[in-house]
Parts: sequence; structure tokens; C-alpha cells
Amino acid sequence: MLKILDRYIIKTFFGPFFFIFSVLFFIFIVNIIWVQLGQFMGKGLSYWQILKLLFYLGVNVISMVLPLTILLASIMSFGEFGERYELAAMKAAGIPLTRVMTPLLGISTALAIMLFFFSNNIIPDFQKKAKNMLFNIAQTKPAINFTPGQFIDQIPGYMVKFDKIYGENGENIEGVFVHKKANAYENQQSVVAEKGKFVPAANKNFLKLVLYNGYVFEDAFAGKGDNVRQKQPDQAIKFDTLTSHFDISEIINKAIEKEQITDDYRFQTYNQLNGTIDKSKKDNKQFFNNVGSEVLGQTNSVVTYMDQGNKPKAAAKSQIKLDTVKGDKKLEIIYNAYNRLDNLKSTLESKKNEYSSNIKYFSKVVIYQQRIVAYSVTCIIFFLIGASLGSIIRKGGMGLPVIIAIVIFIVFYVMNVGVENLSWSGKMNPYLAAWLPNLILLPFGVWMTYKALTDSQLFDAEKYKALFKPITKRFSKSKEHQRYQ
Repeated sequence: MLKILDRYIIKTFFGPFFFIFSVLFFIFIVNIIWVQLGQFMGKGLSYWQILKLLFYLGVNVISMVLPLTILLASIMSFGEFGERYELAAMKAAGIPLTRVMTPLLGISTALAIMLFFFSNNIIPDFQKKAKNMLFNIAQTKPAINFTPGQFIDQIPGYMVKFDKIYGENGENIEGVFVHKKANAYENQQSVVAEKGKFVPAANKNFLKLVLYNGYVFEDAFAGKGDNVRQKQPDQAIKFDTLTSHFDISEIINKAIEKEQITDDYRFQTYNQLNGTIDKSKKDNKQFFNNVGSEVLGQTNSVVTYMDQGNKPKAAAKSQIKLDTVKGDKKLEIIYNAYNRLDNLKSTLESKKNEYSSNIKYFSKVVIYQQRIVAYSVTCIIFFLIGASLGSIIRKGGMGLPVIIAIVIFIVFYVMNVGVENLSWSGKMNPYLAAWLPNLILLPFGVWMTYKALTDSQLFDAEKYKALFKPITKRFSKSKEHQRYQ
């Protein structure tokens, strides 16, 4: 049974916890909207589809929001205890700081366990939904998904390109090229126009395009033999206005949330990732063995060629040293050997790039798997740091505690990104990279807890002034009293 003190401590903690979690979640969602805005805005999506996509994308940020929330909430709650002298009253009543921290440590541990199961079982499914939804949006909304200067083949049966797209809704186009895809037994057709405009069609399953000042190039080859095809000239028809309807019912009626991408490692649970890691290890080992054999074979070929040169027929088994060969034959041998070395260098460069990509993929999978557990442990470490700092600085509210928490989180985030890049380049073991930020912050958290338990004046400015006073005194002049004249 929870005692009155435990209930009060937990109530004080969850007050700022829910507020901070809501604010941070909103901030991270706004960041996602800012990054992903161009991928789903203006694609003809309903408000419900946009909200659903944002929800799918937002679920993933909980793994970063929860540890930061625990850090902030613990600093603020213990800072309020100290600011209202409640910690002093508890200590005066014989209640040590460890007793005050125990209920919240249990809450933080429970939240860490919940985060593990959430990251392991729920986040992969929502990541799959979000990625497939983004992919389907790009594939099913071609009417307003054109990029100027690029060939687009999303309209079934056609390849189109527009040099310029403008207007309030991107309805005006210039430099139009439309090519109809056809097999060898169908008429080939291409349309070129100076300008054009998208016009709402009566049937939503069709895309209506009105073109101005252009030509239609067409060959009438359908159903005719090869001899006729060779004689048949192309037809060019000039037009002032041409209206075309493109049937896009196939992709408009396609389910926006249909799952077509299923092989991403981020869609897997912790145990499923073990199989992916083992497979990646075997593939990398096989690749490395094949590359080693291939490069070794090319190297031996170059060395053998330079060593023996061209053997005479009478002495096929005897070796000829390069120094004994004169004239054009020596230059030919050196030139051929140089070409073989250059080919070997090109092979090494291409294999190096390929192997680097394999190492990067392996590191990504391992780090993603290990962080399912590592971020849960981060919650406990952040609580130790936050509770200790709050009891030392004795300041609540949104001022100093927020600044300290943001600094700690930035340090944690920078360490995460730094070791991640080192691991991707093959300079650090990915298992160590996933856990190194926690291994660095854990001793800091234990040290801060020790300082809090011993009532350390860690942030007392007067203490540091007294410590450096002998040094500053050497460089300062003593002031004498001036008497009034």
C-alpha cells in the first residue's frame, strides 16, 4: 500500500510530467510536419488522412520524448520540494532522500519497461504504416505531384514532362511533352505544346489537360507488318487547342494505406532483428571472402605478368626478367602492367564502396535493435540525474531546470549522433555505439546522486569564490581607505 507521502510525491511528479510530455510531443510533431510537409501537403488528401499520417509518424518520437520528459519532470518536482523547504522538513523528520526518491524510481522503472514494450511491439507497426502511406501518397496522387523539368511516369500508359509549373494550385504549365507508352503493335504518339492547363474534369477518375500551340507526332503502325512500317512516314498534326483526358482511376481508387513495403528492418521486433543481424553477418563475410579472392587473383596476375614478360617459344618454362627486355617490348610490358594495376585499383574502389554500404546497413540494424533497450535504460539514468539536480539546485518551475535539462539532453543527443556516424563508417563497434551515451551518463548520474545524498553545495557560487580566492587575490590590488580631506 502506498503511504500518504508516496502518493504526494507521485502526484507532484505527474503534474509537470503530463504537461511536459504534451509540450515536447507537440514540438517533435511540429518538427515532423516541417520536414515532411512537402511530401503530403497539396496531394489531395483529406484532413483525416493527414491527421492519421501525422499520428503514425508521431508515435516514433515517443522513444525520445519519454526520457527527456522524465528528466525535466524529476528536476522540476524535486526542485519544487527544495524551493518549498519540503525536502528539509522530510530530512528533519528523519526521512532520507533515498526514501523520497524510491517511489519515483519505481515509477521511472515502470515507464522504462513500458517504453521497451512500446518500442518493440507498437512502434515497428506504426513505422510500417507511415512509410507505406507516404509511398502510396506519392504513387496515387499524380495529378498534382509533378516536378518541373523531370520525366514523370505515374500516369498509367504515359510519360510526361513539364518545363515550368505555376499558378495558385499549380494548374498552369509550359514546355509540355507527353509520350504515350505503346508496344510494337500499337500506334506511337508524342505531343509537344508550348503551354497547357489542368482543368477539373467532370469525372474525378480522369485527369483533364488542355494544351495550346503544339504538335501531335504519331505513326500509324498498329496491325501492319515490318515492310509497311519501314515505308510508313510519321504524321505531324499542328493544333491550337487540344484537350486530353487521362484515365487515372486505377491509382485514385487504390488504397492509400495498402502495405507494399514490408522488408525494412525498422518494421521488426527485437527478436526478429536477431535474424536480420545474423543474415547480414553471413552476407558480409561471404562478400569479404569473394572480394579477397578476386583482388588476390588480380594482384597475382599483375605480379606474374611483370615478372615473366613474354616467354619465347623455345624457353616457355624459363623466366625473363624485365631488366633483360629492351626496346618497345619493355614499354609494352610496362604499359600492360600499368593497365592491370589501374583495373585493380578501380576494382578495389568499387568493392570498398560496396563493402562500406554493407557495414553501414549492419551498423544501422544493430543500433536500432540495441536502442530499443538502451532508451529504456536512459529513462532511469535521466531520473537519477534529474532528481539529484532538482534536490541540489532547489529551484522549481520552468526556468533554470528547463535550461539544465535541455543542456543535458543536447549532450546526450550529440553523443548519440556522433557515435552513430562512427559506427556507420566502421570505426566503432555498433553495440558499443548504441550503449556508449548511457555508459557515459550513468557514472555522472551516480555521482550526482551521491552529491545530493551528502547535501553537496554543488551550485553554491560562494563556495567556488572561496575556492579560487587565493588565486584571484594574487592578481588584485588591495584598496586603502581614503580619508576625507
